[in-house]
Amino acid sequence: MLHLKKKLRSLYNKFSIFFGLNYFEDFMLRKTFLEIAKDHVNPLNNGKIVGFSQCDEDSITIEILKRIKINKGRFIEFGVGNGIENNTLILLALGWKGMWFGGEELILNPNNSNKLRFKKTWITVNNIYELFQSCSFIPDVISIDLDGNDLFLVENLLQNKARPKLFIVEINPKFPPPIEFTINYDENHIWSKGDYFGASLSSFNNLFKKYNYKLICCSISGSNAFFIDISLENYFNDCPQEIEKIYCPPFPFIPRKNKVALKTIQKLIN
Repeated sequence: MLHLKKKLRSLYNKFSIFFGLNYFEDFMLRKTFLEIAKDHVNPLNNGKIVGFSQCDEDSITIEILKRIKINKGRFIEFGVGNGIENNTLILLALGWKGMWFGGEELILNPNNSNKLRFKKTWITVNNIYELFQSCSFIPDVISIDLDGNDLFLVENLLQNKARPKLFIVEINPKFPPPIEFTINYDENHIWSKGDYFGASLSSFNNLFKKYNYKLICCSISGSNAFFIDISLENYFNDCPQEIEKIYCPPFPFIPRKNKVALKTIQKLIN
């Protein structure tokens, strides 16, 4: 047995050198993800698409839109990173149009696009609704991922009667239901890669309930939650009703088999 273990370790080291140090770790991570997705109690998590988002957000979004029968719509995303990985690139691929806001420069700026506009700006409670109003359309989807003050920003939009059919929000999955956790509001907050960011699923759920939105899903990574207008809840009767069954604990982001090429992003934007 000891001899076999040594042989396997030797093979592992050789393959790791050839394929990259994280090859087998990535393989096992992807295998675990597919197993969790296949057996998850929430049917919205049963998809296998890992496209332009961190985990299975693209799969979930596509299924939600299919159920509520929106083929092409409008979106707004607050916090889009450098434009290579976010929740609305998949909507551009589906033929949607929309607006991006964020504090980071994009690798590819959509200056000449008739599908997408971008404004570089630091987003705060004091300006988020003004930014929302600057869009010349009513969005079907709003996504917010700002690594910090997200709950306060969502609350401001809801108070001002922003009413998309679907909200996608980043949550802090370290705090399972029924824990309520929210960082203190700080408009200069910058995420330091630790666990001090955002708000727990229960905190978001309690906020959205006040404005007649219903929690229907979390991404398998635990990082994003999906809330739909309560008028659409009948499309999701097969989804769990208990927040404990919808919640997903933290899970490492799924590595892509193929990196996103800049030409792909350029094609989507234009």
